[in-house]
Amino acid sequence: MTSQTGRLIAIARHARSHGDLEELETIAISVERGLSGDFRGASPGRQVSILSKMNWDEACAALGETLPWTTRRANLLVDGLDLQDSIGAIIRIGEVVLKITEECKPCSRMEAARPGLRAALGPHWRGGVLAVVVTGGQINRDDVITLEV
Repeated sequence: MTSQTGRLIAIARHARSHGDLEELETIAISVERGLSGDFRGASPGRQVSILSKMNWDEACAALGETLPWTTRRANLLVDGLDLQDSIGAIIRIGEVVLKITEECKPCSRMEAARPGLRAALGPHWRGGVLAVVVTGGQINRDDVITLEV
């Protein structure tokens, strides 16, 4: 098993589908509900969406424009982790344990947000990953993260 260490640099949730994202400094995560107050928290296989800052920066560079990370509508923005081909990997954030279930493929909402964004997010898992909660707890912006592959 190999591991990478990174940092949680941002947290966001949306209370309803197509709703605005709310950025937070801290949030509770549970096995039953995912991120507290996030509408996707009870979705099987996709309780938490995770985006790599490196991949977001690459997508923005492909567009020739810097966009807010929340344009991607992910829950967690991480720095220092390569999420490509990581299905089954474990992410630890303090006491919280997440298991990556699939690539988060960009949808038509990305194209509506910025023409060309869907294509820019396509290669190399730039759109991030989806995960389920194995162990709940509290996470905070700037927490250390470990990815175990």
